[in-house]
Amino acid sequence: MKKWAIGALLLSASSLSLACGALAVDNAWARFSAPGMTMSGVFMNIDNESGHDDVLVGGSTPVADKVELHNHVNDNGVMRMREVPGGIAVAAGETVKLQPGGLHMMLMGLKKPLKVGDTFALTLKFKQAKPQTITVTVQTGADKMPAAMPHQHNHNMMLQPK
Repeated sequence: MKKWAIGALLLSASSLSLACGALAVDNAWARFSAPGMTMSGVFMNIDNESGHDDVLVGGSTPVADKVELHNHVNDNGVMRMREVPGGIAVAAGETVKLQPGGLHMMLMGLKKPLKVGDTFALTLKFKQAKPQTITVTVQTGADKMPAAMPHQHNHNMMLQPK
């Protein structure tokens, strides 16, 4: 009976480590927003240092009404932005790059313009790991644009601050 109890305790502890997996986030930045813009993209690297797969399922921030997970997809030769159903997989031992022209987070319903140099809190929500609150820095993003940026979308990717 004692061995069974110890086994159950160890199993419980391993489940806890799965739920608290080591996810490291760096280079978090958001694109500035021009006056009147109600959306902005957020980009970062998520490094899954745990031995378990996880999924980024959403987020929240005081600077926007809603946070969505998006990707660019080729729709008959036209790049379009689409919400990612089910979240963004973060495989064990891998790094996922959220970047312009690819996977990213969208801030919807901005409560005020995001100005270059500002910072704000963003809480990342995962399927298994505990929520993680990070600091995001607002940038122009001009130096982070992919070489062949799609032209057919309405985000402020090509704007420059005044």
